[in-house]
Amino acid sequence: MRSQEFGEIGFSRDEEHEALLSFIDGNNESVLALRRTYPAGSKGPVHSHRKTQLWFARSGVVFVSTADGRWMIPPGHGLIIPAGLPHSSEMISRVEMNSVYVHPDVIRTERPRVVEVTVLAGNLIEELVRQDLKPLNSRRRELVMELLMDEISHLPEQPLGLPFPSNANIAALCRNFLNAPAANTSIDDWASALGMSRRTFTRVFRAETGVSFVTWRQQACIFASLPRLAGGEAITNVALDAGYENVAAFTTMFRRMLGSSPSAYLKASSLRHGRTAMT
Repeated sequence: MRSQEFGEIGFSRDEEHEALLSFIDGNNESVLALRRTYPAGSKGPVHSHRKTQLWFARSGVVFVSTADGRWMIPPGHGLIIPAGLPHSSEMISRVEMNSVYVHPDVIRTERPRVVEVTVLAGNLIEELVRQDLKPLNSRRRELVMELLMDEISHLPEQPLGLPFPSNANIAALCRNFLNAPAANTSIDDWASALGMSRRTFTRVFRAETGVSFVTWRQQACIFASLPRLAGGEAITNVALDAGYENVAAFTTMFRRMLGSSPSAYLKASSLRHGRTAMT
């Protein structure tokens, strides 16, 4: 098991990124834990790892994209990325990230999964990334690793993944929607923009994403709102900007997706991970 801390990393230089990938894939430790800080706006090019990765956002918000979808990692959450899956990343804000890399036989997943990182899991990860400053004896290291692997297998999944179509024209509309979500956007709007009939569009959209347009639109609105909420913006402003008639309608949809109101969700996440909650 190995840990290492890196300073603030941007992806402006391909050589830097390639060196980091080589270090990760070339490491033969059973568990590799890294602490990294990324500046806001930095992007990671498409790449993959030989190991399964748990990417844990201690602070900040990250988007991870694959050919089939986008996943958001808000503070206090992590993304489990399958070994060998090509993905890219974008930092919505300054991000403090812990990554844990393990052999794919230890953590198996067929798809990316956003999970809520428990206090126990976060503390165990912290033990690993602090090893260079406070080395663990072999027995304690073994116990921390074993308990962390068990805890990761029980982390609750959160619906923060959004399927993306392979159809380039529809995908472009989806990306534009995430940049400017509007809860009142209609099927007819998109069908017209694509030169399709309403019936053809709904059939193609479901075939491309696996969900209806209405379901995708609802998920996308909440998906796009979380970075702003996590950044401290007022719920009222975020809700109205997303096209909801009032905060109550936004809160109802938020609760339906994530199980609690926006304020309760962010407060609970902040308390679990020692941050000041948004008021």
